[in-house]
Amino acid sequence: MTRVLAILALITSAIALAVSVAPYLRTDVAATDMAAVEEIVALTETAPPAAGIDVDAIAVPEVAHKIVYHADYSDPRRFSSMLTSINNMVTTYQNELDDYDVRIVFNAHGIRFVTDDKLDKTPFAEDKVLAERRVDISNRLRSLQEVQGVKLELCELTRAAIGLDPARLYPGVERVPSGVVRVAELQADGFAYMKVE
Repeated sequence: MTRVLAILALITSAIALAVSVAPYLRTDVAATDMAAVEEIVALTETAPPAAGIDVDAIAVPEVAHKIVYHADYSDPRRFSSMLTSINNMVTTYQNELDDYDVRIVFNAHGIRFVTDDKLDKTPFAEDKVLAERRVDISNRLRSLQEVQGVKLELCELTRAAIGLDPARLYPGVERVPSGVVRVAELQADGFAYMKVE
């Protein structure tokens, strides 16, 4: 909630600044004219604080809860358990009106869960258990992503190694250069590491 208020304050400040600078803008030059660009920059640097708001004093607060789940395994039951854990977590945060940033980083066998491709002739090929549970798992994962805002990130090394066309991935899956490097980066950025065993 506080993040929304800070963003609204920034938008309000930007609008007020634009309104206060607008009368000074020249309309007789093309937008690509460098002199016009320099004039705009000079005016914005010397303009008084818009609507009494000190833009530099507005701090966008850190997200209260940052969690990265790591999915590098093939077991659909284990993945289903992870989805349940994530749903319980984000539902709790939402009920408490807490901000959160929850991500799932997929690499190795985890690629099985971000595509409907059977991945035949790869080390990650669909088995009977996954075939039986795929629709349920897929629906739950997409719901977490689309409704709860959980971010999905896939290791590009894994995808490229098996030659899977990126168009075969679920919509919204972000490709990252390396899954394990991404997990390490997120941990360095303050994300708690979770892995369902």
